[in-house]
Amino acid sequence: MKNRIPPISLAVMLALSVGLTGCGGEEVPEATEYNLTISSTEGGSVTTPGEGTFTYDQVTVVNLVAEPDKGYQFVSWTGDVSAIANTSAVSTTITTNDSYSITANFEAIPVAQYSLTISSTTEGWLLCGNVTTPGEGTFSYSSGTVVNLVAQAEEVCQFVGWTGDVGTIADVNAATTTITIDGDYSIRANFRPYVSRMLAAGGFHTVGFKSDGTAVAVGYNKHGQCNVAGWTDITQVGAACDHTVGLKSDGTAVAVGENSHGQCNFASWTDITQIAAGGGHTVGLRSDGTVVAVGWNRYRQCAVDSRSWTDITQVAAGWGHTVGLKSDGTVVAVGDNSNGQCNVAGWTDIIQVSAGNWHTVGLSTDGTVVAAGDNTYGQCNVVGWSAILQIAAGYWHTVGLNDDGTTVAVGDNYYTPCDVVGWTDIIPVAAGRRHTVGLRSDGTVVAAGKNDYGQCDVGGWGLF
Repeated sequence: MKNRIPPISLAVMLALSVGLTGCGGEEVPEATEYNLTISSTEGGSVTTPGEGTFTYDQVTVVNLVAEPDKGYQFVSWTGDVSAIANTSAVSTTITTNDSYSITANFEAIPVAQYSLTISSTTEGWLLCGNVTTPGEGTFSYSSGTVVNLVAQAEEVCQFVGWTGDVGTIADVNAATTTITIDGDYSIRANFRPYVSRMLAAGGFHTVGFKSDGTAVAVGYNKHGQCNVAGWTDITQVGAACDHTVGLKSDGTAVAVGENSHGQCNFASWTDITQIAAGGGHTVGLRSDGTVVAVGWNRYRQCAVDSRSWTDITQVAAGWGHTVGLKSDGTVVAVGDNSNGQCNVAGWTDIIQVSAGNWHTVGLSTDGTVVAAGDNTYGQCNVVGWSAILQIAAGYWHTVGLNDDGTTVAVGDNYYTPCDVVGWTDIIPVAAGRRHTVGLRSDGTVVAAGKNDYGQCDVGGWGLF
């Protein structure tokens, strides 16, 4: 008996046969595959799916993610980009309808450029200083650049601070500092003539030091206050009624003259940056902003060791009082206040102080002048002064140096110490008991006032 195929089995075989040949009896083609080649330019990479050549089935949707490096930004996809959903998107897709080669493009992020304009108070006749680093003018810097600043004062001047767009300057009071650029800035380095450091007027004598560090003096010498011929390495002089002081380049100080109150007993002082001579006392400013004093102390004019006497940048000494200028532009004073000469607590924005017999004057940052104390002779009538570069308080008169090198004066003029109107090219001025002296920009010295002891015989001087 022959074997027969069961009907159900035959049906299955027929179905399988149809499935293998398709509906029309033809074979089904294999799925098509395409290559996708991915690369990138400098500044980034393609993290998904990566870089190189990849194989995908037809109509595969492939995720693309481009990642820029620090300081770079994605620009676009280029190459065979017809199947990319968004060629400007850092994260997008591509559909593989063919073999493609694409590139992710990156570029450096443009750094903002800002201008820095630098100037100084070096104007006209007064060559008082300039900015040596990076110089003066307008410079261009990238955002975030830290620029070194160096302000260099001339021999007879001092740097007093940066003004303008100073918000990112590390220290506005330092001649050497930095500024961080994050905008367009305009800054100015400000200079002022020294507080008569090269020239001083005492009661009846005048003292000066030369550029070689030696000193000269003329006038009344009963107490030896003019015996400065042997001084060397001097960087500042000060004169009172009967004694003379000098600051040396090593921070020590010397003195000659009357010493009945011990006003010359400061041989042990060190690290001194400025010195001032009063009626019978001497005051020294240390580099750390503290103050020392010796001598006559009847009115507590030597009481400069309190907490309020810190961060001092300049000192001045009157007949019986002492004045200190603080780094924040405020002023402190101790001693005799019988005429209100110590009433300086409300002063602000001061850049220089000077003390007379019984009055005190202060120079403001805007070039105006304030005064307190005895005004018997009008020595405090300085309200109308403007564009002043330096001040000097005498016994009963006050002198101001204008920014054009001329001078003004108010107060007792019986012996003509205020006859300074015709002076020109003056750098600093100094005021004594009844005389006034001025140093000219060529190093010569002029004088006005009483000359009974030869204190005005400075016509032959050449300090530099």
